[in-house]
Amino acid sequence: MSARTSPVGRQITIRRTVARDAKRLTRLVRGSGAYAGEYASAVAGYRVGPDYIEAHRSFVAVGGEEDGGRVLGFYALVLAPPELDLLFVADEAQGRGIGRLLVAHMQSEARAAGLDRVKVVSHVPAADFYHRVGAIRTGTVRANPPAVPWDRPEFEFRIPPE
Repeated sequence: MSARTSPVGRQITIRRTVARDAKRLTRLVRGSGAYAGEYASAVAGYRVGPDYIEAHRSFVAVGGEEDGGRVLGFYALVLAPPELDLLFVADEAQGRGIGRLLVAHMQSEARAAGLDRVKVVSHVPAADFYHRVGAIRTGTVRANPPAVPWDRPEFEFRIPPE
């Protein structure tokens, strides 16, 4: 577990996810404003289950007292092949630097696992975020209807050794 201060001065703890986080994470994904409207189908039936949490390196950002100890965001790192599979920040917590903290934590975990790069297939509205936190655009993943009926930008984080 690591405690950090967000860029807006709030205490954030990043810890490994546990099975009991599954329902909260599922609600966070399904309730994401980034997936409203035309993108709603991508997360409508999505479930982050205990099996997913067990199989991947996943971590949650938990707020301090001022946030009531709530889960504010999370990510999942797949090691083989290296990919940032999920990264979500609760709508009400966006703009506070939590996504940036989660990306930095992911990069540290990737480095510790011996990875030199991590792929991200981005949600279209999140592309600017990934660019701002240092990911490099590498291509486009073509639509895969009916699950994902739109093209998505592909990025890569390069993980330099320490």
